Amino acid sequence: MRVLVVWCPDWPVVAALSDGEVADGEVAAATGPVAPAAVVTRSAVVACNTRARDHGVRRGMRRRDAQSRCPELLLLDDNPDRDVRAFEPVLAAVEALRPGVAPLRPGLLAIRAPGRFYGGEEHAAALIAERLVAIGVWDVRIGIADDLFSAEQAARRAEVQGWRVIVPEGSAAFLSDLPVEVLETGSDDGGGDLVGLLQRLGLRHLGDLAALPARDVLTRFGAYGAKVHRLARGVDPVQPATRTPPPDLVTEVVFEPPLASVEAICFSVRQQAEEFVARLGERGLVSTAVRIEAEADDVRRSLLSSRTWVHSRWFGAGDVVDRVHWQLQATPAGVLVGAPVGLVRFVPETVEPAAAHADGLWGGGTDDRVDRGVARVQAMLGYDAVVVPVRQGGRSPADRQAHVPWGERPTGLRPPDLPWPGRVPSPAPTRVFAEPWATSVVGAAGQPVVVTDRGAVSCVPARFHSGSTAGWQPIDSWAGPWPVDEQWWESSTGSRPAARFQIVGVDGRAWLMRCDDRGWWTEASYD
Repeated sequence: MRVLVVWCPDWPVVAALSDGEVADGEVAAATGPVAPAAVVTRSAVVACNTRARDHGVRRGMRRRDAQSRCPELLLLDDNPDRDVRAFEPVLAAVEALRPGVAPLRPGLLAIRAPGRFYGGEEHAAALIAERLVAIGVWDVRIGIADDLFSAEQAARRAEVQGWRVIVPEGSAAFLSDLPVEVLETGSDDGGGDLVGLLQRLGLRHLGDLAALPARDVLTRFGAYGAKVHRLARGVDPVQPATRTPPPDLVTEVVFEPPLASVEAICFSVRQQAEEFVARLGERGLVSTAVRIEAEADDVRRSLLSSRTWVHSRWFGAGDVVDRVHWQLQATPAGVLVGAPVGLVRFVPETVEPAAAHADGLWGGGTDDRVDRGVARVQAMLGYDAVVVPVRQGGRSPADRQAHVPWGERPTGLRPPDLPWPGRVPSPAPTRVFAEPWATSVVGAAGQPVVVTDRGAVSCVPARFHSGSTAGWQPIDSWAGPWPVDEQWWESSTGSRPAARFQIVGVDGRAWLMRCDDRGWWTEASYD
């Protein structure tokens, strides 16, 4: 059996740019396909595109080193869920040509080479490349060989939108000239350690390793070394595990004659919405994300409206009908632009086991009325207009909170369990101001209170002005300072030495204040 591998290079970068997710305040308009970009997690580079590699950026490099080599590098947040979601159309496109797709990881898949049906392996590769380019995947490379490892290496050495076919029983000859560093590609089980050991032993190419006796390799390197030895010889018997094609759960409602009234459309789709939810329930599934599409009744079936809705729990029939109503009513005066609606389609984009969303023994979960109200507001204002606060790591109160769109899984957050030196201890303030207030803190003689470079206070704080209409008042108690010097290597105005204080006035109100070279600022308040 021959194996065909489809490789889409730098897929995390492609997926991030397609979603318009650009970190560090960069504008989405700058994220063209020729811009150097890298996906980072915490402080390391996970993936980078060709332009970034031209500047010396490499996978595994520290974020600071990558920016020093390429100052204009676009930093994108790592999101494995986004990568998988973006790769699903590629799997579906290949699966339409050849069932039995085996997704190896986002950006890499394998199937049995469908050579005879399409008139030859090269013709099959050309057809798959053409289909993927048609859906917008420009950089696609295909390799065909007797085994999975050889097919993947052939794909990595193919041209853009091209393919490389290894003749039957020619895998060993093809692999013999490859460096042993290829064993590190996609390896999570010690490939890097073995590569280093092979290089120290003078085995620079896979052919050098394949020439060793199998028994000696097993004795010296163990089971993993024996597996790598089989890979180098091109005789790996492991076949990719294919995924089971998901059931066809897409539901379509055709209107004859077409309808132009939103109320009439919602009334007509109610029965199909109930059938849609029931079909999911028969398989023990629920949908947490549904795409609703409305098409015009013309020859081309023009798409009038399309949107993906996310539910905090799962969609019922009433929820689906409500989303249809809100989506179609979002246009001015509730009238669809273009033509009357001839078809409405429900596409379950995310399905999960129903047991994972079952109510507890004593109830629980969010109120459905709250979910419906929030979803309706989100439909009117936009997907990013309704957000929920999520706790993350940081030193200042503003840095310790992140806002995530309602219904979206939070990603790219800073871990809160790290030490974070300079962080103000508990309790956390109850209200964090969007913009800090200008404040004044003076000593007993009216002299300004400042913090020295060594973190010492110039004098004891005696009075303060919180920036409100209360005016000056004596200080009942205070704590601090907690000095912090974040990102001192940056030249931006937001990165300067500062110190934070907890100050309580005689009226009993507590404040969190910051002192820096510009003066005093009130950042938050305590109840």
